[in-house]
Amino acid sequence: MTDTSIPSMQDSEKPTHNARSFYLTAWRWHFYAALYVIPFLMILAISGLTMLWISVLSGRDGEWIEVQPQAQVLPVSELGVAALAAVPEGELRSYIAPRADDLVALFRVDQGSEAKMVAVNPYTAEIVNQMSRRGGLYDLANDIHGTLLLGTTGDRLIEIAASLTMVLIATGLYLWWPRDRSVTSVLLPDLRARGRALWRTLHITTGVWISLVLVVFLVSGLSWSGIWGEKLVQAWSTFPAEKFDAPLSEDVHASMNHGTRKDVPWVLEQTRMPLSDVGVDGAARPDRPVSLDEAVGIAASLGFENRYQLSFPSGADGVWTISRDSMSNDSSDPTSDRTVHVDQYSGAPLADVRFEDYSVYGQAMAVGIAFHEGDLGIWNIALNTLVCLSVIFLSVSGVVLWWKRRPAKALRLAAPPQPKATALWQGALLIGFAISMMFPLAGLTLLTVLAADYLVLSRIPALRRVLS
Repeated sequence: MTDTSIPSMQDSEKPTHNARSFYLTAWRWHFYAALYVIPFLMILAISGLTMLWISVLSGRDGEWIEVQPQAQVLPVSELGVAALAAVPEGELRSYIAPRADDLVALFRVDQGSEAKMVAVNPYTAEIVNQMSRRGGLYDLANDIHGTLLLGTTGDRLIEIAASLTMVLIATGLYLWWPRDRSVTSVLLPDLRARGRALWRTLHITTGVWISLVLVVFLVSGLSWSGIWGEKLVQAWSTFPAEKFDAPLSEDVHASMNHGTRKDVPWVLEQTRMPLSDVGVDGAARPDRPVSLDEAVGIAASLGFENRYQLSFPSGADGVWTISRDSMSNDSSDPTSDRTVHVDQYSGAPLADVRFEDYSVYGQAMAVGIAFHEGDLGIWNIALNTLVCLSVIFLSVSGVVLWWKRRPAKALRLAAPPQPKATALWQGALLIGFAISMMFPLAGLTLLTVLAADYLVLSRIPALRRVLS
């Protein structure tokens, strides 16, 4: 919401000097936050739309391929053999059950360092499709959305942008707040306006209407970020592995993810994996581990039906993992999320984690991520599409408003005017401190800007004029 003009007021309704100074301060924060945020919001909105509609039209792994139902479904082990035959020197890593009777079964087959998704007709074992799990347009958009293709550096840049977008929303709502009219009177754009005034009214009302939804997007996205998410929020919301009735591995659930693709529920990512009981002195107890068909039978006996994911044991002491979660498009109901670990030798369940076992924030994230990804149904897809398009419009209209307001020939950034003084500076400082405590990278960015302003810009008048 890059509002770049002060609303006109009647002389009798002009605010006090302090209120006007605070308004100008909020306006400058809004403007400078937008300078950094707008490019990232455009990238996130476009990549998010791409991911959303690939999931809708073909599925993240091509799971929407239809087949002709027949009377008999082949054993899953036969389908696995066919999938392995299609990938020379491959290793089966997971099985994704069909969502419906007329859809393919999927297998993830690792071939060295590359993972492939193989779609198999569950009635004939015919290979219907094969694709690289990291080579599709969805994965490219996902990498851009998560890291800008820059790894950890990109993650940090996006975390800063998301944190500063919170500043953008807060200051935008403050600037929009009607001081001389009722709130309801300014919730609709004034379509009688023309020129810059029309752009402004469309910008403001669009920003107000999507602000709450955008906050949900930002919080759920930030909860997966490297600093605020992984180090702060996720660390104290993680499901405690001590509740598992089994020895624990040094590996955490996040080891089951593939690259930037998230396959594990957020609340379990930092939880250590359980281990199968290999018996005394490391010798496996039974002569024969649980087979794929038996593991599928165990899943059925536990109540898993339609689409779910079955991950193969990793190593001699690994476990079968049966999971269904809305984040992975397995269902449209986050409250039905469930992850079960099964001993690969005895077939005994070692852990059964359900939605109600999550922490409060973990439950909020299960719902929030599903909402973020558009997994809750047609209404969610439509709403997320509208929000992404609105974010693009806000970014474009913010630039248009600045362009129309700037001096035509002056070589200046044309930032909003800086108030000379305000008795409310303590409040502004307190807000900045609160943001810094909640979102460390945003606070670090604000401190860097303030330091640059004080140490550099204030001492170079020519540069200050250009950036003001």
